[in-house]
Amino acid sequence: MSIFRNRTAKAAIVAVAAGALTLTACGGGSSDDSAKDNSKQKEDAKTQSKPVQIGDAQASTGPAPEVPGAKPGGTAIVYQESDFSHLDPGQIYVSDGKLLSRLIFRGLTQYAEDDQGNLTVVGDLATDAGKVSDGGKTWTYTLKDDLKDANGNPINSADVRHTIERLYSTFITDGPSYLQQWLSGSGTTYRKAYQGPDKGKHLPDSVLETPDDKTIVFHFKDAQPDLPQMLTMPGYSVVPEETDTKEKYDSAPVALGPYKISEFKPGKSMKLVKNTQWDPKSDSVRHQYLDGFNIEMNHDDEDQTKTLLADQGEAKNAMMFTGQVATTQLQNVVGNKAVMGKRTIEGYAPYVWQLNFNMDRVKDKKLRDAITLAMPSASVFKADGGAYGGEVANSLMSPTTPGYDEKYDPFNRAKKPNGDIEAAKKLIKEGGFEGKKLVYAYGNSPVRQQQAVLIADALEKIGLDIQKKEIDSATWYEQVGKVNNGYDLYMTGWGQDWPSASTVFPPLYDGTQIQDGASNYSHINDDHVNSEIARILKITDTDEATKAWGELNKYITEKVNPAAPIYYVKIFQIFGSNIGGLRYSSDSSYVDVTRVYLKK
Repeated sequence: MSIFRNRTAKAAIVAVAAGALTLTACGGGSSDDSAKDNSKQKEDAKTQSKPVQIGDAQASTGPAPEVPGAKPGGTAIVYQESDFSHLDPGQIYVSDGKLLSRLIFRGLTQYAEDDQGNLTVVGDLATDAGKVSDGGKTWTYTLKDDLKDANGNPINSADVRHTIERLYSTFITDGPSYLQQWLSGSGTTYRKAYQGPDKGKHLPDSVLETPDDKTIVFHFKDAQPDLPQMLTMPGYSVVPEETDTKEKYDSAPVALGPYKISEFKPGKSMKLVKNTQWDPKSDSVRHQYLDGFNIEMNHDDEDQTKTLLADQGEAKNAMMFTGQVATTQLQNVVGNKAVMGKRTIEGYAPYVWQLNFNMDRVKDKKLRDAITLAMPSASVFKADGGAYGGEVANSLMSPTTPGYDEKYDPFNRAKKPNGDIEAAKKLIKEGGFEGKKLVYAYGNSPVRQQQAVLIADALEKIGLDIQKKEIDSATWYEQVGKVNNGYDLYMTGWGQDWPSASTVFPPLYDGTQIQDGASNYSHINDDHVNSEIARILKITDTDEATKAWGELNKYITEKVNPAAPIYYVKIFQIFGSNIGGLRYSSDSSYVDVTRVYLKK
């Protein structure tokens, strides 16, 4: 999941048996020393993974367990750097959108989480996490009773069918495409199989069946054991058929969760109030302690951190969504005993920040290798939260991803964490690239601006002419996600959508998925990579598949090199003193917004 405002899901190994699923989740540490020993951090990312079972009907039944000490009432203030790029669930594929989605949208399934970061897939609108049959090819969901949207309209199976079918519409370009591909064809072929509900037709019952108002049946050609996790994604939240305004839905969605949007000033602010149609008895995870959330935009990390650390006036009731403790304020926060651990949360996230090469424009691998060697990784991650914000990446795979190999270090990051300028210069000279102009695009936030200076300086040291191009952060992924984006180099971040490397390599490196809005940001289209992805996706043995993904990672890195790994992400957030229920979420990799309350 892309991470400029991040993408989600925690670490691990997925094991499947008939009717049962085991997955692992990595929780966040909290000690002051956790950011100091990177090798220990990477080991923790593996050893902290704990298997959990798919939840049954009882685990899916509300109300959610009470948060100790929680009190009702009051409005929390949320500081946010930029606007939400999308409000239409079908278009949401970044982490600030996911946090908002946890408050206002609902899908068939969701994650329940405990204080140790253990995740359990449970039913959300559905009575359970799904009933599987036909060797994993058929999944049946039954809706809970008396579900309504914020307008009071009942939610039935026709709404779920409509939600899925509208994902085939041409205006849906930026959300996940797993379900569409599983139902109707890999890559972009699913769009040819079905054009969406605007044509007046439904997907055939042989693919998607709704035999009655409460039953939804998915029929897949191949076994899809990961369906329960996939359906937790905000991109598959229900859009009621009666209130779907198509393209306009992106500015005024209808809520099913505990809160609804009462006021929205794009680029400035958003107010959430209670959705009185939400029934806590139907929801085993979410709470509705607060009267609402006032989201204020245009607060960068520096501003957020200083304001929250000062803890004056309304800031006592304020919080971050996807903000991060600013590097310049790190010591002020870490050194404050009244704040550290009491008003902060931290955790190891699954994201890898990488510098993408637009392979339609940067065609020579020797040039890509030179740029990769020159990356000042240590300096770049320290601009994004210091030691608590990340660490040098040695691979395109995160330490939380099954198959990650800490010893695999093709660009010598361990010994040259700030780049190997001399080795890069040698390749530049060999290739005759001295003075070559390249357009480097970056977001207009302070952190990305600082990182752009560091990266451009390093690349100019090796003899390249870097043309910097600043882009609005709020629409970052929409702009670099265009096939003809006009840029040579641009950073993106990715974390697996659920605990499997199968949610990393296909979306990022499968050439058959290239289209506007897709996540193959480098436009890599390598025959061997494409065929290997197709082959590995059919492997049912978890260990064999994990090994195969690891081998493919090496091939992509050494034979193609579509992106330079720069840093892995760690999350470190601070909150106002009156914010209660604070907990790092293994699901969102940020604060768990479902349990927040005001202490007084």
